Amino acid sequence: MSKQQMTEMLKGTLEGIVLEILAGQPAYGYEITAQLREQGFSDIVEGTVYALLIRIEQRGFVDVAKVPSEKGPPRKVYSLNALGGEYLGGFWSTWDFLAERIERLHHHSEHHQGKGQ
Repeated sequence: MSKQQMTEMLKGTLEGIVLEILAGQPAYGYEITAQLREQGFSDIVEGTVYALLIRIEQRGFVDVAKVPSEKGPPRKVYSLNALGGEYLGGFWSTWDFLAERIERLHHHSEHHQGKGQ
């Protein structure tokens, strides 16, 4: 799988993935990036995560608290709020719906390809 293909597919789902991380516990940008890398999303750059955090903050899915930092400016800690939780529920429903159909389509085409040989 190419890096570009992965990036393209992740674009629409990364929001839900980040909200799922925040459903576990509040976190700041660097922690979210580190968790994504731990989950195997090693190619995700921090800038992508920060841009996404700005977007979900603008959409009202997270509450933001500024926490003093020993090194420099205060850190923004993001936590999932009720609206974000609602969106996340919809994200997983949509994910399940799509995954089931894509899987079915994939097996269906594999089955037909096998017959033609």
